[in-house]
Amino acid sequence: MKKNIAALLLSTTISFAGLVDGIAIIVNDTPITLYDIDNKIQTNHINKDQAVAMLIDEALYNSELKQQNITVDIFDIDNYIDQLAARNNMSSLDFKALVRQQQNYELFKEQIKNQLRHQKLIKKIATGKLKIASTEDLKLYYKNNIEKYSIAKKIDVIAYSSKDKRLLQQIKKNPMMINQNVKVENLTLDQDKLNPEVKYVVNSTQKKKFSAIFAQNRAYNMFFIKDKKEFTTIPFEQVKDRIFNEVMQIREQNYLNEYFETLKITANIRILR
Repeated sequence: MKKNIAALLLSTTISFAGLVDGIAIIVNDTPITLYDIDNKIQTNHINKDQAVAMLIDEALYNSELKQQNITVDIFDIDNYIDQLAARNNMSSLDFKALVRQQQNYELFKEQIKNQLRHQKLIKKIATGKLKIASTEDLKLYYKNNIEKYSIAKKIDVIAYSSKDKRLLQQIKKNPMMINQNVKVENLTLDQDKLNPEVKYVVNSTQKKKFSAIFAQNRAYNMFFIKDKKEFTTIPFEQVKDRIFNEVMQIREQNYLNEYFETLKITANIRILR
């Protein structure tokens, strides 16, 4: 009797596993399982229809990357990081060290890899098929998005400093916490007097938010951004190239969206369950 019960339980477990891992949809030659759908629902806090739509889009996207032979290697990633460092007036070593303090560096590189794959795909598909932005287009975009090209000269912050990084992490969770091993100061930072590392931290942190924790002067540091004020607008000529890239990226992305909508119409999508 016990053997029969054990066999029944084993059979039920195998059947359940097969159901969970069972193929629900096939997009061209790419299978999407019930587990994929459930995982997408849980991870993104969305309903089933949204999860299925997202997974179909991802399958078509990955298939197109393969079809177009889009690859990104470590040299592409390193070159892009060098460019990011240069834009922030930092050496590559200093920039990488700052990123490592703020987030998982391998995840950061993976995000860059995905971004570069996306850029390569857009260029391969859309090159020669888009209207090039004129100076008038750029000036209009600049005017309509002027806040993107404004920078605060003064930043009011609460500055935290400690030899123990964990204490700053605890303050992020409980701002009312007081610890004698954490130095706390109310400061007004002058944008023109900040070193590149601190400038990067404060400018990438929104008002009423804690900055990432960073190492400097043999201690761990963190800011709470109370206010940003005395905004100045960066002249159009200084950001013209940046605006051109942003406008063209928008046009490229719009083209790519239309391209994949067409792919979706012609794709062989089979709903199995």
